[in-house]
Parts: sequence; C-alpha cells; structure tokens
Amino acid sequence: MKKYIFLLFISLFSIQSNAQIVQQTLVFPHQSQHVHASSLVNLPNGDMLITWFQGSGERTEDDVRIMGSRLKKGQKTWSAPFLMADTPHLPDCNPVLFLNKSGKLFLVWIAVQANLWEQSILKVRTSTDYSKDGAPIWSWQDNILLKPDSKFAEEMAAKFKKLPESTTGWAGYAPKYDEMIVEAAKDPSKRSIGWMTRIKPLIMPDGKIILPLYSDGYNLSMMAISKDDGTSWLPSLPVVGRGPIQPAVVARKNGNLVAYMRDSGDEPTRVHISESTDGGESWEPSKKTDIPNTASVELLVLKDGRWAFLGNDIDDGRYKINLLLSDDEGKTWKSKVVLEDDTTKKGGFSYPSLIQSNDGLVHLSYSHHPEKGKKSIKYVVVDPSKIR
Repeated sequence: MKKYIFLLFISLFSIQSNAQIVQQTLVFPHQSQHVHASSLVNLPNGDMLITWFQGSGERTEDDVRIMGSRLKKGQKTWSAPFLMADTPHLPDCNPVLFLNKSGKLFLVWIAVQANLWEQSILKVRTSTDYSKDGAPIWSWQDNILLKPDSKFAEEMAAKFKKLPESTTGWAGYAPKYDEMIVEAAKDPSKRSIGWMTRIKPLIMPDGKIILPLYSDGYNLSMMAISKDDGTSWLPSLPVVGRGPIQPAVVARKNGNLVAYMRDSGDEPTRVHISESTDGGESWEPSKKTDIPNTASVELLVLKDGRWAFLGNDIDDGRYKINLLLSDDEGKTWKSKVVLEDDTTKKGGFSYPSLIQSNDGLVHLSYSHHPEKGKKSIKYVVVDPSKIR
C-alpha cells in the first residue's frame, strides 16, 4: 500500500511539473557544429528572436559566427537559422539581444582577437527595422571601448584585502596568487580589453542600462553602464572575488542591485553573489551562496515579485538544469521545475537565457547537447502562475 501511495505521489508530481511547461521545442534539429550561449528577446510585435554562436568550436576556430532564428507570434516552429553577425577571420561568440527603453534592438557580442578570450573586443549592432522575416536590418555597428581608470586598480586592491585568505586562483593573469591580479589591474592595456558578454542587461525604469561583463584574464566581473540609451558606455568598478564571472543582475525592492555569478574559482563551486547600493557603479566583494554551480546562470524578477533562477544547480556536470523560484528575494528557493535531468550524466544543458513576456509567461533557452555530435538550442515556455 505504501509503495502504491509513493508511486501515485510521483505520478501526480510529474503531471503538475508537465502542466507548468506550456511549450518546448528545439530551435533547429540537432547537428554536429558547436552551438552555444543563446539569448532571447521578445519583440514588440510578439515575435521571439533568438541568437547563439555557431562554428567548428569556440575561440580557437575562426569560422565561429553569430546566428539567429525567429518565432513568429502564434506559431510553434522557429524559422530556418540566419546570419546575425560575422567578423571576417575572427571567432564571434557570446551574443546578447535586448531592447532599450525607446525600442531600439541591440546585439552585443565579442570578436576574439588572437584566439584568446583575454583579447576579446566588444561589438554592437542596432536596428529599428526588425519586424520582418529573417534577420533584423542593422543600421549601425561599432565597438564598445571601455577605459577603466586607476580607480579600477585601487578598488581591486582594496576589495581583495576583504576576501578570506587564499593561495589559489585560476585567472589568466593570476594562476596562483591574488597579488598577481591586483598587479595586472594596474596595467591600463589589460584592464581595457578582454571584457566579454554572456547575460542580458538590466534596463532600469529611467532607461539606464546595466550590461554585465566578465574577464577570463582577471577571472571576475564588472558592468558596462549606459545613461543615454546605449549610445555611450562607461565601466563600473570591478566585482571582486575569486572567480565570480558571467553576472546576471536584478534589482531588489529597496533599489539595490544584486548579481548572481558563475563560480570559476575555488572548490566547492557555488553561485557567487554581490550587491550594489549605488546603481551598479560599485560592488561589494562576492560571496558564495549555497547553490551548486558548474556553468553560467540566469536571474529574473517576475511580474508577481518572485525571483526566477535558471542554471545547473549541481556540482558534477551539466547534465541537469532547473528553474528555481523564490518569494523572498533569493533567501530561499522553495519551488523547482526540472527542465533536464540526464540520468546517464553524459548530456550537457547549459548557458541559459531567461525573459518574461507581457502575458506573464516565462521564456527560456539553453544549449541542448544530449550527446557528442548532437547539438542544438532548446526553447521552453513556462507558466509561473502554476508553480507554487
């Protein structure tokens, strides 16, 4: 009898979990080329636009380019993939799509010089003609050039002193010691290049844009901030810690900003968190949360006030990816939707994107690599009103 009740409970749980998922589909059939790091945007006409990078590999392969696809409003099938950007003779990676407050579409990504992450250049394209089939009609393109000044180095030194003592690290400029990162921060050339995108920006009510960035050289993060709708950009002070990269940023009810970040530092790997009290200009040293972590994470404040977290909340691979919900601004995560759970532990599901449309539905995408040689991007729609 007890066994029957247990099986009935599992069955009911599965039905409830399935009911939360409104739609799930691959953006394109599995194929052999490497596809990774997707980003979603919901256009004003109701279409969904998605982008990712694709090629023979990542930073070491010059054929890597930025691809995209469109899901027309009311349809269930994504369009055939189309080219979004391709820098000749350089790999293009980590695209991010977003609309500014005035409705201009931005594509920000990196072109990887010398096939080294630390030499990446931020690039941007914009469009106001993006409602037709296929790729947007790009009207403007430029590089985003940042110039962190001496305050960057001073902040690096001051904040590292506040971290617990450690003799390890994995940054490109500091394979062993914090002091090497602090010293590298004094070099204007190193602190001005190699900043990379991964997660969508936070658009503030006044239109201010907080674009999360990270560096594989310093193995930490900072923000690019625009106060003129994305026309110009200034760097924040660094988000200092041992391995806090690929930030996802949200705003608390009290106005503070919070960044959740992938852990690229000491074991055990746990999601890093940092908070800003001045609109993203400066950040407290990062601390580890209790959430296990093996890849980039996404964070979103839903229209009902709950926080949504999307990522690999495990510490031994990327075979599982889950959507977590919190009703107390991340203090506890009481609800979970299991999106992928490969019991063979051979699959890889990672690098997510997470947005919410005006109808309240949550749209998410992630790299879908169930086995070697089979790669795609998966798109899932979840109804958060059914997650309790």
